[in-house]
Amino acid sequence: MSLPDAAALEARICAAIARELGVRTAQVSAAVGLLDGGATVPFIARYRKEVTGTLDDAQLRDLEERLRYLRELEARRAAVLEAIHAQGKLTGTLRAAVEAAATKAELEDLYLPYKSTRKTRASLAREAGLEPLLDALLDDPTRVPHELAATYLNPEHAVGTGDDALAGARAILIERAGQDAALVGTLRERLWTMGRLHSAVKPGQEDAGSKFKDYFDFAQVPEKLPGHRVLALLRGEKDGALALELAESDPRDTAAQATARAAYEASVAHALGIEDRGRPADTWLVTSARLAWRTRILTRLQVDLRVRLFQGAEEEAVRVFAANLRDVLLAAPAGNRATLGLDPGLRTGVKAAVVDGTGKVMATATVYPHAPANKWDEALATLAALAQRHNVELVAIGNGTASRETDKLAGDLLAELKRRNPERQVAKLVVSEAGASVYSASALAGAELPGMDVSLRGAVSIARRLQDPLAELVKIEPKSIGVGQYQHDLTPAKLDRSLDAVVEDCVNAVGVDLNTASPALLSRVAGVGAVLGENIVAHRNEHGPFARRADLLKVARLGPKAFEQCAGFLRITGGAEPLDASSVHPEAYGVARKILAAVGAAGADLAAGVPAAASVDVSAYVDGQFGLPTVKDIVAELQKPGRDPRPRFKTASLADGIEKITDLRPGMILEGTVSNVAAFGAFVDIGVHQDGLVHVSAMSNSFVSDPRQVVKSGQVVHVLVLEVEPDRKRISLSLRLDDEPGAKNGAKNDDGARSPARRSPSGGGRPGADNQRGSGAGRSGGGRPGDDRKAPAPANTAMAEALRKAGLGR
Repeated sequence: MSLPDAAALEARICAAIARELGVRTAQVSAAVGLLDGGATVPFIARYRKEVTGTLDDAQLRDLEERLRYLRELEARRAAVLEAIHAQGKLTGTLRAAVEAAATKAELEDLYLPYKSTRKTRASLAREAGLEPLLDALLDDPTRVPHELAATYLNPEHAVGTGDDALAGARAILIERAGQDAALVGTLRERLWTMGRLHSAVKPGQEDAGSKFKDYFDFAQVPEKLPGHRVLALLRGEKDGALALELAESDPRDTAAQATARAAYEASVAHALGIEDRGRPADTWLVTSARLAWRTRILTRLQVDLRVRLFQGAEEEAVRVFAANLRDVLLAAPAGNRATLGLDPGLRTGVKAAVVDGTGKVMATATVYPHAPANKWDEALATLAALAQRHNVELVAIGNGTASRETDKLAGDLLAELKRRNPERQVAKLVVSEAGASVYSASALAGAELPGMDVSLRGAVSIARRLQDPLAELVKIEPKSIGVGQYQHDLTPAKLDRSLDAVVEDCVNAVGVDLNTASPALLSRVAGVGAVLGENIVAHRNEHGPFARRADLLKVARLGPKAFEQCAGFLRITGGAEPLDASSVHPEAYGVARKILAAVGAAGADLAAGVPAAASVDVSAYVDGQFGLPTVKDIVAELQKPGRDPRPRFKTASLADGIEKITDLRPGMILEGTVSNVAAFGAFVDIGVHQDGLVHVSAMSNSFVSDPRQVVKSGQVVHVLVLEVEPDRKRISLSLRLDDEPGAKNGAKNDDGARSPARRSPSGGGRPGADNQRGSGAGRSGGGRPGDDRKAPAPANTAMAEALRKAGLGR
C-alpha cells in the first residue's frame, strides 16, 4: 500500500488552512516554513511580512493551532490506512472515504468496524456461525425466525436454543448498524440539530445544588447551547446536583419524545433494509433495529455529542479568557512614578510598600487602621511620612477584603498630603490584586525580594502593577490573574498554550527595556525563554547595562538564531546606537540610516522622532531583502520610535459617599472600571465591593453579539444604576444612560430578540461559575432558546475574580 509522501501531505494541509483563513496557499506555506524553522509568531508577524504576505499575529496563531490539529489528523489517517490494509480489508471505496475524512470524528467512524480487538457478543455470534441466519432473515423476511433459528444451533458455542441463535443474530445486526459510518454520521447531525439536552435536579440536591437552580428543569437543542451554559451544566453534573440526558426530543413532552424516537428508529431500519409489511420476520427485524438505536447508536452519539459540546464550549471559554487577558495585560501603565502600594487587611493589618519610578522597593510597613486595632491616626501618620519621604505620586489599593475601608484611608492620606503641601498632586486608584498572593509565595518573588516577608510582597506587586501592568503580571501564571471562566474544567494544555501565546504577543507588541526588564518579562520575548532570560540578567549584573543590541551575542547560549528572533523587541534607551531604542530590527538598520540621511536626520537624536521621515518615497528603499511592508514599518517607527501601543493612563473617579451597595439608588449615574467581560455582558467596579453587571442587552440600542465590541477590561465607563438588590448582593447597570431605572428592561434572547416581559438581569454571577473560593450562584434574565417552558434563562460565563467581587463566592 502506498501512502502520500510528506510533501503532498504538507501541501494538502496548507491548502486546507488557506481555505479556512481565506488567504493564499503560498502565504500559509511560507508561514509554516518559518514556524518549522524555529521562528516565533511575533517575529514572523512583525519582521517577515513580505514572506507571509502580511499575515498578522491573530491569523498566525490560528494557523499554528490548525497546523497542529491537521498534522495530528494526517498522522492518524496514515495509521488507520495501514491498520485496515494489514487486515486485507482496504478497498478502493474505503480508502477514498478515509482520505476524504475532514475531522478526527469522521475518521474514527470509518475505522470503528476494523479496530475492535476484544470479544463482543457479535463476534462470538459470528464464530458460532450465526451471521448467515441474520442475512437469511434480512434477505427473505417471509421466513419464520424461530423455525429458521432452530437450524443454526451450536452447543459448542453456547447456542442451545432458537432463542439463543436469534439473540446472537440480533447482536450482529446491532453491531452492523452501529458501524455504518454514513448512518451514524447522519443521525449524529440530526440529534445535534433537533435533539434536546435535558437537565434535572437530582433528588435531595435541591438545597446543596441551589446555585444550579436555573437548570433544575431545563432543555435545549445541543446546537444552540452557548458554551457558557454547557460548562455550567457539566459543572452541575460533576458536582452531583444535576442529571443530564441527551434525548431525541424534550423528555418532558412524552408524545413529542415518542414521535422523535420512532423517527430515528425508522431511519435505522431503512438503512438496514428493514420494512414492516406484516411478514413473519418483520416484527423481529423491526425490534432489532429499534434496539440498535436505543442500545448502541444513541448511546454512542450521546458520548460523541457531549464531547462536541464540551470542545465547543472550551473553545469559547479559552477565547474569552485570552481576550480578557490581552485587555488586562495591555492596560494603560501609570508610568515611572513613585507609587505606594496598599494590600488591604482587617485583623492582619494593611501592608504598605513604596516603590520608586523603576519599581525598586524603597520602604515597607504594616499599619492597623481597621478593627479590631482601630489605629487610624497612627496608620495615617505612618503612611503620610512614607509618602512625603519618597515623593509618592500614586497610591495603589488592592481590591480584596477591606479594600473600601482602605480606600477611605487613602482618601484621608491624600487630604493630609494636600494640607501639608497644597501644590502637591497625588492620585489614588483601586487595582485588581488577583494573583498577588500567588506571586508573593513564588520562587520568583523570593529571588526578587529576598528577605522580605511574604505578606509585604503583595503590596509591592500591587504598586508595580499600577506602574506597568504588563511587566508585573507576566510574573504570575496567566490562570491566576482572574479573568477566566471555568478554567479548572478546561483542558490544561490547551488553555496554557492559548494564554502563553497571548502573553507572548502582548510583551512583544509593547517591547521590553533590555536594561531594566526582569527575567520573567525577558522570558516572554520572542526567541528568549526562561534560560536565556536568566542569562541576560546575569550578564547585565556582571558587566553592567547593555550599550547596544549587538552585545546580546555575548550572552551565554544566545546565538544568532535567538538574536534574530528577539533583537527587534528589546529596547536600549540612551545607548551607543540610537536605533536600538526603536522597533527597527538590526538587520534593517541600513535601510533606516538611508532614510534618515535622505531627510537630513542622520546622527540625530531619535528620541523625539523624525516627522520628516513621512515625506520619503518608500518604494525607493525596497530591495531584494526588504519589501514595501517592512519599509513602511521602518518609516512609521522613525516618526515615533519605541511608541507604546497601550492606551493613555486614565482612572475612574468614584463618587463620594458611595461606599457600599446600600448607598446605591436606581437612577444614579456613576463612573466605574470594567473588571471583566463575559459572553453575556460586562462586570463594572463602581467602588462598592460588588461589581455590577451590564447585561449585553443593556450595552447599546442596537444588537450586540459580542460585549467586547463595546467595552474591554480596564476601560473607564459611565453607567446607570438600574436595579439594586442588597440582600442578594446584585447590581444591575446599563451603558444606556437614558434607560428607565427600575424598569423591566428585557434581556435579549440568544438570537438577539428582546423579550419585553423580562427584566434586565441583576449584577452577579452565573450558576456553576468557576471560583477558587467557590462557585457563584444566581439567575439571569433572557430567553432560553430551545426550552419549551417559560422560565428565566441563565447566561453563564462569570469570571472567577468578578464573581468574588460581586459577592457570589462561598
